Amino acid sequence: MTEYLRNNADTVWLALQEHVWLALLPVLLGFVIALPIGYLGVRFPALYHPLVNTCGVLYSIPSLALFVFLPVVLGTKVLSPVNVVVALTIYTVALLARTVADGLRSVDPVVVQAATAMGYRRVRRLAGVELPMALPVILAGLRVATVSNISLVSVGALIGIGGLGQLFTRGFQLFYIEPILVGIVLSVLLAGLADLLIVLVQRAVTPWTRAV
Repeated sequence: MTEYLRNNADTVWLALQEHVWLALLPVLLGFVIALPIGYLGVRFPALYHPLVNTCGVLYSIPSLALFVFLPVVLGTKVLSPVNVVVALTIYTVALLARTVADGLRSVDPVVVQAATAMGYRRVRRLAGVELPMALPVILAGLRVATVSNISLVSVGALIGIGGLGQLFTRGFQLFYIEPILVGIVLSVLLAGLADLLIVLVQRAVTPWTRAV
């Protein structure tokens, strides 16, 4: 495996870079979109169950089918990375919208009432009280979404776009185990590193959750 890395360092590096941005850009976009959707599910309780059901349906769509179907809807080329970004953004929203809603619902109503009594209006209360209190739940969902995206990017290799997944397809086509091993190891390391970074961020921004 080390010999393969030495001989194909540029190829592996480019595949890793592509994998990182294809996986993490949808996480960022999905998080931004999921926040207001999740909030609406809490602000208007009648929307909560339809939100949960819709998210479940969206996440159950097979990734390869979505990669192939999106060019028809978006008018993009089959090999455009936009298809992968949009598909993974949809999956991220499906995961995080419910997580945001559940996180906000987990905030103690007494805390919300106390903030209201102190003069916090809705937006200030959401940003200064409810969201910070919901962060442990939200960030737990973000960890799942991030690791899931890093895994799903490889599926895009079946349509010619997939970061480290291209090493898998190359290995299978050539009956050569080395690129497959490199792709697996780097995917696992990337997922582990991303998960660790989110855990460190969570510890930094939610110090009250640490055991004394």
